[in-house]
Amino acid sequence: MLRAGALVALGGAAVPLTGCDLFDRGDDKPPPPDSLEPLAAESAALEGRYRAAIAAAPALADRLGAIADTHRAHAEELRKVIGRPAPSGSPAATPTAAAGDDDGLLAELREAEQQGRENAAKACAAAPAERAALLGSIAAARATHLEALK
Repeated sequence: MLRAGALVALGGAAVPLTGCDLFDRGDDKPPPPDSLEPLAAESAALEGRYRAAIAAAPALADRLGAIADTHRAHAEELRKVIGRPAPSGSPAATPTAAAGDDDGLLAELREAEQQGRENAAKACAAAPAERAALLGSIAAARATHLEALK
């Protein structure tokens, strides 16, 4: 009887200790990457490319500024859906076209925008219904950007 009482007492004392994070080693694995991570990173990178193009060709600021703002808004909205902040320290984009070569800058942006539109369309097609509307609007915006860059 005494042994049983001692075991119950010890068992009862041990249970609360294991539930209070006393033995937690922080081995929790981070959540797996979200399928929208690449699209969010691409939106941020596209904004960076537009900002770099504006810096290289200020005369294009009126034409490109609104598109850059749209890419920033898309990246922010995707980050909200993902539920995680953007990684810090995104690399600065630099255009490869020579300064003053507005046509070259626009051609680079069209190429990046075309690839971005394709990526957004693929993501939309593979997305669950609750994400499809957002991704569809991003793909449509990128198609519109292509027209604005002509």
